[in-house]
Amino acid sequence: MLPLELVLVVCLVAGVRVPAPVVVAAEAAVGCVLAAEAVVLGRAWRRARGRGLRGREAVREAVRAAVPAPVRRLVVHELRVAASLARWAARRPHGVGAGDTAVPYAGGQAPMMYGLLFVAVVETVGMAVLLAPFPAAHLVVLVLDVWGVVLALGLHAACVVRPHVVGADGSLRVRYGALVDVWVPAGRIVSARVEHRFPDGRLIRVDDGVLDLVVAGRTTVTVELDAPVEVVRPLGGRERARVLRFCADDPRAAVAALREAGGRRPLPAG
Repeated sequence: MLPLELVLVVCLVAGVRVPAPVVVAAEAAVGCVLAAEAVVLGRAWRRARGRGLRGREAVREAVRAAVPAPVRRLVVHELRVAASLARWAARRPHGVGAGDTAVPYAGGQAPMMYGLLFVAVVETVGMAVLLAPFPAAHLVVLVLDVWGVVLALGLHAACVVRPHVVGADGSLRVRYGALVDVWVPAGRIVSARVEHRFPDGRLIRVDDGVLDLVVAGRTTVTVELDAPVEVVRPLGGRERARVLRFCADDPRAAVAALREAGGRRPLPAG
């Protein structure tokens, strides 16, 4: 219903004459959907209160029950991207505590991201000139273009302010922006080595217990664990991985930090 409502709004803003019965029917359908969602959310909240949950815990439980996981994760991701822009401007990395070592990885993708941003800005200006005689269409396209530019910049900012983290206790946190966050407890790392690989396929891939977290088409560090850890995909799917391959701007420094942090067993030098 939301995409249909968006199409209707764009048509009305652009001056397209939509028959009144169509507008009434569309708004009635949207109202029914929202009312149904409110009823489901209310019932879930009452069930949570009946189990003894209070305040925010009850609200979280109701939202988990009424809103699909992919929708929740997309909304949270958008909020984290917006927060990443503020953190980037303030130079405040996320999740790096005292004694921890940040392992940046965004440098490899920076030229491509800035190139895309340049193209997006040029396209925004070009469309503004072409659609200047059509104010309604110009406004709609301008909003979409600006949103796209801000989103692209926010995705890169999320990678800058959310680096991989080697904990002071020997733990490891492998991330890609606000999309992926894999935590390895202290003492679980068997080996860590510099290994340049150029895997085919998607940015995030888990195959036979191996996680490939690709940046600019490559991974530079391979970490082997003594037992699989959980990998949560961007839309909520869950996998298990015992080998983590990820990218670091300085892979040798990343491996050295892992060896220095130590763990349950010494890491091999090779």
